Amino acid sequence: MRHVVLEARNVAKSFAIPSVRRDTVRAHALDLFRRRETEQLHVLSDATFTLTAGESLGLMGRNGSGKSTLMKIVSGIYAADSGHVIARAPITPILELGIGWNPDLDAIDNIELLGTIMGLSLRELRHATAEILEFAGLERFARLELRHYSSGMAARLAYAVAFRAVREVLILDEIFAVGDAEFKERCQARYRELHGEGHAMLLVSHEPRTIAAFCDRALLLEEGRVIMDGPATDVAAAYLELLTDESARRATVAG
Repeated sequence: MRHVVLEARNVAKSFAIPSVRRDTVRAHALDLFRRRETEQLHVLSDATFTLTAGESLGLMGRNGSGKSTLMKIVSGIYAADSGHVIARAPITPILELGIGWNPDLDAIDNIELLGTIMGLSLRELRHATAEILEFAGLERFARLELRHYSSGMAARLAYAVAFRAVREVLILDEIFAVGDAEFKERCQARYRELHGEGHAMLLVSHEPRTIAAFCDRALLLEEGRVIMDGPATDVAAAYLELLTDESARRATVAG
């Protein structure tokens, strides 16, 4: 039986947001001397799941369901208000890529910068630089400052670095939504390769076909709770049904 490498139990998270809208400069100025009124936005209420060694687990949910917040808590970026997360293996989160870039440096220098942040040594990075640039399709732009890169080029470079900094558990957010068809195929091939090597994968996506094709099991998150945990194809179908019901409801209200 495979052992659990990641466990989230009854995770809850709220954010304080201003409850009074300020529309004028005068209102902003006056509020400097007042205690700001806030209300609690409950993003996660009772999120619970496990990930086992070598498993590919999908996570789906509508916008605002709490997916990104849950992934950031699992990755150690946010602290939960209550509940707990236990990681029994090293984690590589591939979430908001490009944080840590220096736009005044070229691609090679940024590979070393981001790679060290992700835990790779300079020796490992220098050995892998050519392969990273090839994966990203950016060999011709290796010495170009990142300020001159398009957002797509920067994203491809970030994914190429992240796919080198792999640990036992990978958390990936919309990994197949960046780049052209050729780059997406490279990412898909790398994903399958890492999964085949025994890495545990947690894949977040809005695309049901992606979850059905690349995951063994999936979770459906709604209003901060896991409302379904089962075979990826079943969860993908339930997510589609949820979206269809929502579209029908909006059409009825609009009509």
